[in-house]
Amino acid sequence: MHLFFSTDRKIILVRANMSLPTILQLPEIRKFFTLHRKLESLHHSGTARCRSSYRPAPLLSASPVRALVDEQIIIKGDFLPSHCPVTVCSRLCSEDGDVWEAFAHYNTNADGTINLSRDHSVGGSYMGCEPMGLFWGLQPAPGAREGLRLRKINVTTPYKVHLSLLEGHVSSSVAQATELAAVTTERWYTAPGVRRTDIRHNGVVGTLFLPPGPGPFPALLDLWGIGGGLVEYRSALLASRGYATLSLAYSRHKDLPGPQKRINVGGSYFKSAFHLIQDHHQVCANRVGIISLSFGVFLALRLAIQAVVKPSCLICINGPVGGSIDISNSEGMDFDGDKTHWLYEDQNHVSFRNVSLPTNFFPGTILKMENLACPIMYIVGEDDLSTSSTENANLLEETLRAAGKSKLLTRLSYPGAGHLIEPPYSPSSRASLWSIKPKKLITLWGGHPAPHAAAQEDAWKKILDFMESNLRQ
Repeated sequence: MHLFFSTDRKIILVRANMSLPTILQLPEIRKFFTLHRKLESLHHSGTARCRSSYRPAPLLSASPVRALVDEQIIIKGDFLPSHCPVTVCSRLCSEDGDVWEAFAHYNTNADGTINLSRDHSVGGSYMGCEPMGLFWGLQPAPGAREGLRLRKINVTTPYKVHLSLLEGHVSSSVAQATELAAVTTERWYTAPGVRRTDIRHNGVVGTLFLPPGPGPFPALLDLWGIGGGLVEYRSALLASRGYATLSLAYSRHKDLPGPQKRINVGGSYFKSAFHLIQDHHQVCANRVGIISLSFGVFLALRLAIQAVVKPSCLICINGPVGGSIDISNSEGMDFDGDKTHWLYEDQNHVSFRNVSLPTNFFPGTILKMENLACPIMYIVGEDDLSTSSTENANLLEETLRAAGKSKLLTRLSYPGAGHLIEPPYSPSSRASLWSIKPKKLITLWGGHPAPHAAAQEDAWKKILDFMESNLRQ
């Protein structure tokens, strides 16, 4: 038998041997077609509308909701009234308990949607089409402690960033904004399967990160500046991109010789660290580079130029090619001993820029860059207030050109970028706390949020390409 459903939801049973004309004469079937013709007539005359009282609740989505910090995500708002003002806000609580936030004003499209990868912010923490502005635009919330800088401490856990969709164009100072929708994203430095190992071997203090799998892997020695401590997040992210990476401490760490205001390790320490990662059974011994920032650049160049090791390449971010202090001092290098070239400006914050002017280097400390034998990428933030990066890059470029080694240098220069060029979508800090004793000191890094963010995104892509060319091929 065949089954038919009439308009009153009664089931009409039709015998299989009935002819079509006989079926069409059944009262229930005739009733159905009569009603259908009336509805068709009303539809064409424009006097009938199909309407629904159901309206989905506003939705804020982020895709993917879990990602590495250098990955871009798509943030969308749906089921909103057309052409209405809304605010999208991001909020993060750091491991120190400080709140960071960013907000951006949008106007919904005719279809009641916003898409941060397509639409332009008309106000707030940033302007224009900035798909990741809610991340790189994060700043300490009103009332926060002075001199904050956002740095990940425990790389085995993510940053959790709460995104909310608010009614109207509001700012962080408005406490009673109506939240229409929300979603929480996770931003990771460590990909699944990356292994983290504390290193305390033959005096070397660091953390080794290995990518998933058996290897062997290309590798990097990771050197930060004289701010000291053991900074792991860049190394964790590089391991997530397939490079075994050793983050090395060389000052201001409890497991290193004191006092902490000095560098109390010499050239043999950095040589031992390089060989430690080079000799690891899961590392390609002939594919080891060095990535460095600030004073770490001087240490990386010195290590390579003195030929005590043979790195496959160097990546140098905003660092000097000489020293302002006598590095041969057997008592160690004192960071704060000579304040001759310190500049106090911008609310009496200190700039170290002139400390690294080539004309202010200690006699005999300018490195013999003509002896460099490996490819080098040198990255310049043109608004660097901590290092005279442009002048140092110029000296490096001139020296290599005179030595017939220009092809070794890849130079990147970014207007509006400051000293701390870090992985992409990291919030920028124009100034942050440098020391507390004997008095509180805020140091200037430089950089303006939007151009600094653009520099970080572009530089990171080119760093990965540079490593691909020089450590994998």
